[in-house]
Amino acid sequence: MDTSGRNMLRMLIRALTERMFKHLRKWFIAHFFGHSRQRARLVSKDGRCNIEFGNVEAQSRFIFFVDIWTTVLDLKWRYKMTIFITTFLGSWFLFGLLWYAVAYIHKDLPEFHPSVNHTPCVENINGLTSAFLFSLETQVTIGYGFRCVTEQCGTAIFLLISQSIIGVIINSFMCGAILAKISRPKKRAKTITFSKNAVISKRGGKLCLLIRVANLRKSLLIGSHIYGKLLKTTVTPEGETIILDQTNINFVVDAGNENLFFISPLTIYHVIDQNSPFFHMAAETLLQQDFELVVFLDGTVESTSATCQVRTSYVPEEVLWGYRFAPIVSKTKEGKYRVDFHNFSKTVEVETPHCALCLYNEKDARARLKRGYDNPNFILSEVNETDDTKM
Repeated sequence: MDTSGRNMLRMLIRALTERMFKHLRKWFIAHFFGHSRQRARLVSKDGRCNIEFGNVEAQSRFIFFVDIWTTVLDLKWRYKMTIFITTFLGSWFLFGLLWYAVAYIHKDLPEFHPSVNHTPCVENINGLTSAFLFSLETQVTIGYGFRCVTEQCGTAIFLLISQSIIGVIINSFMCGAILAKISRPKKRAKTITFSKNAVISKRGGKLCLLIRVANLRKSLLIGSHIYGKLLKTTVTPEGETIILDQTNINFVVDAGNENLFFISPLTIYHVIDQNSPFFHMAAETLLQQDFELVVFLDGTVESTSATCQVRTSYVPEEVLWGYRFAPIVSKTKEGKYRVDFHNFSKTVEVETPHCALCLYNEKDARARLKRGYDNPNFILSEVNETDDTKM
């Protein structure tokens, strides 16, 4: 083997060794330091907020009962169904007791041995069970025709009117709460998914942080707007420590960040320039940072015109430096566009500057090479040439 062949072999072995050690280093940090240090999240990957309120005054808790509609809508399904069943059973039983009391006071029960000519307030109420059944039939307007109110006493007529009105109110509130819970746009947000990781690589000659987002339904989100917040702990010059200090992160696609045409998965990116909080981070120091990047997507559901918001978050371990997303959109022979979600979160390693400052310094150096500079101290002097060949 000649010298050039040996040199190429050494360079190849060196490149493979460096790449292998790079992957081992990332694997070691992710599996040992990553598990030992669990980073606290404000927003989980599925958009839930990890926050709790303590020492809330009793007066403030009463506000939740004043806004009872929102409180019922925010309840979990198991609590909502418990309230739903309890409300109906409770109202039926309460009015059943009242109908039994009317029959008891008017001496309509068989235990009083009413005469043959006796006209009861309610026909065929013989005890508490029959009173409960009449209350159920009245409130849900079943009307079997076996038990009915007579014109004998006004108390029964007033109780019939009261139960009918209260029953309509209970039906409207509880059925409306169930319908509103089912049709909430939060469920539509479940069909919007973000990539598992964010990546940092060059895009259009600039160092960018990229995230992929997809709409799993064919119906569009109208007026979509995407933005981000960087959460981290900062210390002010006065010495005040601010936990969860928020910094705006602008995300765009090639057409901007307003009114996204969200028919296929989009790759949104944030340009890491001098105004970006990621500008002073590097590939070697990224995992040492303590931040949380929260990404929001707001839009209007096309079918219901309801506004929904989708959110997710990324911690430093979920930001991959030197990678880009694998392509997922292709065109079939039939002329249709096909989206392969198998590669939705798949990343490919690419050559990337290890910091944004290095990239901009490199660009400045190249720009200086293309430009000429005048040296004011340079003086052109004429020199008489002599012919050394003359004898």
